[in-house]
Amino acid sequence: MLRGRERLHRGQLAEVAAARFLEAQHCIVLLRNYRCRMGEIDIVAREPGGVLLIAEVRLRSRSDFGTAAESVTPRKQLRIMRACRHLLARQPAFARCAIRFDVIEVRPAPGSQSHEVHWIRHAFEYR
Repeated sequence: MLRGRERLHRGQLAEVAAARFLEAQHCIVLLRNYRCRMGEIDIVAREPGGVLLIAEVRLRSRSDFGTAAESVTPRKQLRIMRACRHLLARQPAFARCAIRFDVIEVRPAPGSQSHEVHWIRHAFEYR
């Protein structure tokens, strides 16, 4: 079982890996770790076509309890959507963009310090 600091550090490394992955896909990372009372958004990015990505980063080292994407429960989705509404109210320029909710699954690559990244587009819909 991971201790608090180690777990936090691994989560931060996963978010860095996800942000770098998106940048390699020609996305522009606009915000990371947007927090408000309603919830948190791990990454806000813009695709080359102008779509605003709201990405939830999930790190899983084992799949015993399902995939990282499956761990984004309806309750977690709702918190992300509420945080998105808050963000859009604070950043009116973002409100003019098409929005998509994605999940970025990050796994430690076997035998190395790098990560495997799986980008799940349209992971859930705005409600």
